Amino acid sequence: MHKSALTRCSLLLGLLLPVVAGATELYRYVDDRGTTVLSRQGVPPEHIGKGYDVLNDQGRVIKVIPPAPSAEEMKHILAEKARASSDAQLLRLYSTPEDIQRARERKLAELDGLIGVARSNLQSVRTQQANLQSQAANHERAGRAVPENLLVQIDNQKIEQERLKGDVLRYQVVRQEADKSFNADRDRLKQLLGRSQ
Repeated sequence: MHKSALTRCSLLLGLLLPVVAGATELYRYVDDRGTTVLSRQGVPPEHIGKGYDVLNDQGRVIKVIPPAPSAEEMKHILAEKARASSDAQLLRLYSTPEDIQRARERKLAELDGLIGVARSNLQSVRTQQANLQSQAANHERAGRAVPENLLVQIDNQKIEQERLKGDVLRYQVVRQEADKSFNADRDRLKQLLGRSQ
């Protein structure tokens, strides 16, 4: 019985030795003076970003922690991630460049419609303003004061014209941006699909 307990104890010790040996890791890093430091306590926070090595008790490197990326490298990494995400979304939305062309034509037709409506409304407001100004001129020619409500209506027509001109300009800018965006998406999809045309 004593021999059996001794065997169990030695087996247990044999199993625990690698665990205890693995716990004696060393950390190798370079300090502010350029000196290579070996430490069992770990790497001080101010040196972690520079990268370090983890060594086993025999001095072999078991893990290399690379330096943190610089601001420029991080910017590049984030740009690559954004590009990959954008590419994945593009591939989900469209199967072929022709799909993008059809979507572009639909969007531009929709924006052309909005521009047409805004221009038509603008013309209508200009006509109304001309009629109101004609009425005001008739009052003045007849030697009467122009009624206040007529002056207010003329001012409102001028304000509405400016608003509609702004709408037309805004829709035209959106149309240009949409055209440019769809063309860029089409060219990128061609690249992703490996097409030259």
